[in-house]
This record gives sequence, structure tokens and C-alpha cells, in this order.
Amino acid sequence: MPTADHPSWNRKAGRPLRIAMVGTRGVPAAYGGFETAVEEIGQRLVASGHQIMVYCRTTGDDQPKKEHLGMSLVHLPAVRSKTLETLSHTFLSILHLVVHQRPDMVFLFNAANSPFLPLLRMFRIPVAVHVDGLEWKRGKWGKTGRRYYKVAEQLAVQWADALIADAQGIADYYTEKFQTDTDLITYGTKIITDPAADRIAELGLTAGQYHLVVARFEPENHVDVIVDGYSASDAKLPLVVVGSAPYSAEYTDRIAAVAAADPRIRMLGGVWDQELLDQLYANALTYLHGHSVGGTNPSLLRAMGAGTSVIAWDVNFNREVVSEAAYFSSPSDVTALVNEAEAEPEWHHRHGAALRVRAAAVYNWETVTDGYEQLANRLAHGHTVPATRTGEPTTADRHLAAAGTQRERYVA
Repeated sequence: MPTADHPSWNRKAGRPLRIAMVGTRGVPAAYGGFETAVEEIGQRLVASGHQIMVYCRTTGDDQPKKEHLGMSLVHLPAVRSKTLETLSHTFLSILHLVVHQRPDMVFLFNAANSPFLPLLRMFRIPVAVHVDGLEWKRGKWGKTGRRYYKVAEQLAVQWADALIADAQGIADYYTEKFQTDTDLITYGTKIITDPAADRIAELGLTAGQYHLVVARFEPENHVDVIVDGYSASDAKLPLVVVGSAPYSAEYTDRIAAVAAADPRIRMLGGVWDQELLDQLYANALTYLHGHSVGGTNPSLLRAMGAGTSVIAWDVNFNREVVSEAAYFSSPSDVTALVNEAEAEPEWHHRHGAALRVRAAAVYNWETVTDGYEQLANRLAHGHTVPATRTGEPTTADRHLAAAGTQRERYVA
């Protein structure tokens, strides 16, 4: 298999590229991990001399920003529904891209967008798909949605020039299920030392004197397990819950009912103020992380970079990121771990400091950007590896070849 030090895509030998980033809500980042990754990686690629175009969903602003941190922004609409928002925006973005931009390569985020890959291939635009986590396991999707995501994974394997996995567990999944390789490129995180506490003071919170949850209210994030377990504990410190769920009112209402019956639980809703979020993470005694189906989760990395002790859902993705931590898989586990945390706060202070060191060493945005840049140069220079990794053309390749649009590919 090709390696990143191959001379044809060596960083110093590579020319400046026109790179498009498609499939997210866009930047400035104010929502999730994909948006943060685009912002952090994109600005660093700009600093390396590349031209970066980010496709953003319109927000209703009269005059949307045309540039952010050196990145050119293209704003396009989307159908506002759970099932069509991402797909409709990505379809419009790719149409705009092939007609008006014609970049050297594309980073396409979310395997759900893979049905649009043939359009990029018809115009001979190389594309790397960031496959995200195992979306078909998410509780918010019904049978049709789960079936769609499984098909989309297969299409990404067949049609992408490269696949990006952000965790070893995701890479292993694609190896075992599809016998395909991925480029393993994780996320980075901000390192916070000596955090301020003035913003949390406005909320009546004291540094080191609360527990924190930050998550969308979806079943696979187990916010209900955390609040149930905390409510049964003897905790004296409050539990601060940050998050909301625009498509899951029933689940949200169940969490809110537990919180309403326990004055120790503080529900803040969605918090988009990044300065306040930084302070919430950095000043918590513990961060309880219930995510179970994603890869490397940005919320978890954010807590680690802020030096906060982590109590995490017991799943391979979280163990890969955190390594040494306290893990839970039931409300009773949460009850015991919260009680222990308040009995031994000094241990958690030391644990948080150790996690910050790990985050700085392993989850570094400069290193992540190097991985993206090397991959972009590799694809722009024509060094793609068919996703089957067998040398045999995929069904998609045969169809495209018949249409006269097959691009030359190099197999390691």
C-alpha cells in the first residue's frame, strides 16, 4: 500500500491545491465534530498555501460570510428535515462544485452522502470520504434509515478514491466487513490550561464543584442512563447537562422529567457559546461521556484537552481514546462512580491532568492536518487505490468505464 512519504505526495514536493470540503453544516463551527474538524483543518491547509472552499448551509443571515479564517465559503440551502437536510444540501453543493469550482480534490464528510460520488467521478474529481461512525446503529433512525446507511457504506467503499476513519475501531469495521483499507486520521483538540471561570460563575457554578454531560439527546448517547444513575446517587455537587435533540422530543421529555424531580440536575439546553463551553469543560470535576456508536468523539477529546477527568460509556471507541478511565454501562455504575468521584476528588484532578497530556500528544490538530494534506496530495497526483483493494474493478467502475468516464487509477 502507498505510504505518506512517497515522493509524489510529499508535502514539500506538492503544489498548492484547490480543495473543497462538503457534507457538513459548514463554518464557523458551532454545532458538531465535523464542523470543528473542517474549521481546524481548513485554516491550517490555508496556512500551508492551499485554497480551501467550504460548503455551508444557509442560516437566514442577510449577508452570510464569504470567508472565514482564509477559507472561501459557499452558502446553499437545504430541506429542513431529519432525513433530507444533509442529503439535499450535499446534492446542491456537488452540483455547484462541478459546474463552478472544479477543485483538485474533495473531502466529503459522512458516508450518507456517498450516492453522489458518481457525479464527482464523472468530472474526474478525486474524493476522500470521511465515513464517520456507525450511523446505522443510532436510535434516531428507523428501519429505512438504518438500511439506507448500510447501503451508503457499501457505496462509499465502491466509489470513493479513499476512505477516512477517525478511530481504529471504525477502520477495523471496514476491514472486517468490506475487506477494505482506510486512512486512519483522528481528530485534534484544544489544550486548555489555567482556565478562566468567570462565565460559569454567571451560571452560579464553582470550579471543580460540578459534574458535566455534553451530548445530543439521542439513545446511543445514554444521557438518560447518566441522569438516572446520578439521581440515585448521594452526590452533593450538581450535574450540569448541556444538549438538546431537535428530532427526539419523547426522549428529551423523559430526561427532563428526571431532572425536574431532582434539584441537583441543571439542564442548560444547547450551548453554542464556545468560550462558555470551554469553561464548562475545563472547570468540571468529572465529564460523563455516554456516546457509544461514533468513532473518536470530539466532545470526549474536548474534555481531555481541558484536563477534566472522564467517566465514559464502556465501548471500544472510548477505550481507544481515553485508555485509562472509569467506565460505565448501567445507571448503577454511574451511581457508584459519581459517589466515588466526590469521595476522592484529588484522584480525578490527577486523572484529568494526565488526560490533558495524552490529548496534547495524541490528538493534535497539526498532526491531523498533515494527514489530510498528505492524502489530498496523494489523490490530486492520481495515486488512488480502489476500495476493493483487490485489483478487480467494482460494479461502479464498470458502469463508469462504459460511460467513458473512468479515471486512471494506480493500485499499490
